[in-house]
Amino acid sequence: MGTPDFAVGVLNKLVEQKYNLLGVVTAPDRPAGRGRSLQPSAVKNAALSHQLQVWQPENLKDPEFIKKLQELNPDVFVVVAFRMLPEVLWKIPNKGTFNLHASLLPKYRGAAPINWAIINGETKTGVTTFFIDHQIDTGAIIDSISCPIQNEDNASRLHDKLMVAGTKLVIRTLEAIAQDSAKPKPQEDSDQLRIAPKLNQENTRINWDAPSEQISNLIRGLDAYPGAWTTLIRNEQVIKVKIYQAQTTDISSVLSPGSLSCDKKSLLVHTKDQQLAIKIIQLPGKKKMPVESLLNGYSFEKDDKFV
Repeated sequence: MGTPDFAVGVLNKLVEQKYNLLGVVTAPDRPAGRGRSLQPSAVKNAALSHQLQVWQPENLKDPEFIKKLQELNPDVFVVVAFRMLPEVLWKIPNKGTFNLHASLLPKYRGAAPINWAIINGETKTGVTTFFIDHQIDTGAIIDSISCPIQNEDNASRLHDKLMVAGTKLVIRTLEAIAQDSAKPKPQEDSDQLRIAPKLNQENTRINWDAPSEQISNLIRGLDAYPGAWTTLIRNEQVIKVKIYQAQTTDISSVLSPGSLSCDKKSLLVHTKDQQLAIKIIQLPGKKKMPVESLLNGYSFEKDDKFV
């Protein structure tokens, strides 16, 4: 059970390893693109390429859907980047249902663990498999693999690293379940653990009063989607701008946070401590582009400011 690209590597490896895949459950086709035509999920495309049975239920509690899966008499369900499952569904397999999560649980439970690990400046994360229970990401841990976060990593790079590690971990977990050697351990809960909530307009906005490293981490953590954003104040205009890549500098800020310093090749933003060099940017109605390309045809004015 899965939907996005992150789950495709696992599906492909299960086919490659010749597991007896009874079918694939994924999201219904959704409108996408300028024409808003229905588009299949990445997992559906992969499943069809392997000639696998595919189910796309709108309602996971649909009695007919539940009955079909029960009739398969499956040993185990493998869940990767899917929806929250109702109990009637995750209790079907005789050896249980396990989920692959892109963090070292119990840290970063939630919808966006890859993003928040980078946003919060973590130097290590990983992938975890756990048996699904009644709450989100709280089930007993089966196994995990850790992964360092390098300074140059952004959400895109870390996604790809964890997809490889996650594929390895799913196979390892299946082998342990098949051999009855899995020893799941309850998660140790704590109020100090960081969570990974859904990304929204509020938590993806840049605060220029923050230190430059903190802002850089936010931009790195949102590079793939949805992009960190700010508003450009130009005279009385308010222009929404997205920033996809930036680099910290050792140049001290001498103007108020959000103030701009630029020439024909570079755009620097003053923060709480040091100036931040913008590398990839997107203005309304334009594609994201290197800042040098933007500056070839766009001039920032003296009083322009990010807020």
